[in-house]
Formats: sequence, structure tokens, C-alpha cells
Amino acid sequence: MNLILDIGNTKIKAAIVSNEKILQIESSEKSELEFASELIKKYNAIQNIIISSVRETPIALMQYFNLKHIKIFFCDSNLPIPLENLYETKDTLGYDRLAACIGAYAKYPKQNILIIDAGTAITFDFVNEKAQYCGGSISPGISMRYKALHHFTSKLPHLSIKENFNIIGRNTKDAIIGGVQNGIIFEIDSYIENLQISNPNLKVILTGGDAPFLHKYIRNKAFLDEHILLFGLNTILEFNLLDKPNN
Repeated sequence: MNLILDIGNTKIKAAIVSNEKILQIESSEKSELEFASELIKKYNAIQNIIISSVRETPIALMQYFNLKHIKIFFCDSNLPIPLENLYETKDTLGYDRLAACIGAYAKYPKQNILIIDAGTAITFDFVNEKAQYCGGSISPGISMRYKALHHFTSKLPHLSIKENFNIIGRNTKDAIIGGVQNGIIFEIDSYIENLQISNPNLKVILTGGDAPFLHKYIRNKAFLDEHILLFGLNTILEFNLLDKPNN
């Protein structure tokens, strides 16, 4: 049984995985050590752990797992992965982006895949049929765009996602909502269509916190997969267990 830990800025997401199937997903705003100790007590069959973190390297957490004699892997640019990374600045590449791509390629091998992660930022990442991570792009997410309009202007209000919106807003509030939300939808559809010119059989995966909302509005076919990152981290873990059988 594997434990997958994705440590974010405010929350920690954990997945319990067995035989490449996610059995349970939990999240917490507790400290890393407190949450981890709860998980170890609750799932005492855990043998392997992989950690991805946007915070500083969780040394105390890794020491805790070592004392428990649990095999642990930490995601950084030195950890072997089952994709060829063609990114020029590998040390600056967010491991969440790379892990999502690895998860996507594990599910759809030998295909050209675009992974769109719609969270605080919207990331577009492309993996080709040769198992090569080619790169992508980053743009502001929905909440960030709303905050920017409010912060950098003196009169515009701070708004949030609204389900019903139009192309043409007949008041300032609706104009902002339509501008932000239609702008992102147009951006996603345009990105997909431009990439499809050179990759006509492109597989598109949509993930991230705003993915369920956007999935309803984009016109291009995309597979909604909210757990592709966790699946990718488990893929990396299994790859390293095979690669290092004697460690």
C-alpha cells in the first residue's frame, strides 16, 4: 500500500493507493507531522510514501517516516521519472505539473496529450507520443484574474465565479464576470485548437480546482480527471520502486 502526499500552501492532500487504484483521498490543514501520524495509524499497511511539496523540504516529516522504517521518496529534479524531460530549466519546473503529465501518459500511453490544470494559475503542459515532456504555458487562473481587476483598479469590485454569464454584460458586474470567465474559456479552446493543428489526435485532460466548472463550458472535448496529479505521483513512486529494488 502506498501513501501519496501532495503538500500545498494551505492544505495537504493524501491518497491511499493499492495495486495502482486510489482507495481513499483525504485532505487536512493540520501540520505535516500531525496529519502524517494520523494517516499511518489509520492505514497501518502503508509500505511506501512519496511526497510532493510546494513548501520547504519537509525534513522532520521524512525523518519521522524513516523512523517508522517506511520507504520514502521526495519529488525533486533528481528523482528519476518515466518521461524524458525536455524542459530547459528543470529546477524551476513545478513538480505538480510534471507529475500530472506522468499520470496522464500512464493512463494514455503512446499518445499526444495536453494536460490543463485550472487552479490558482492555469497551466498547459504537453507530452508527446514518444514519452517526452515538451513544456507548456502558464497564465492567471479565475480567482487571480478577479483579484487583479479589483486590486489594480480603484472602482471595480472583487467578484467570484458565477454559473450564468453572457458574452455581453449590461452592467459592470456582468461585464467583469463575462470578461474573466469567457476570456479563460476562449483561451482554453484556442490553445487546444492551435495544438490540434500539428496533433490532430490530441488527448486533452482537464484537472484542478476550477476544472469541473470550466469543463461545462469549453467546446472542445476534454476528459475531466481531478486526481491525475495523485495518480502521477503514484506512478513515479512505482517507477522508483522498480528502479531501486535493493534500496
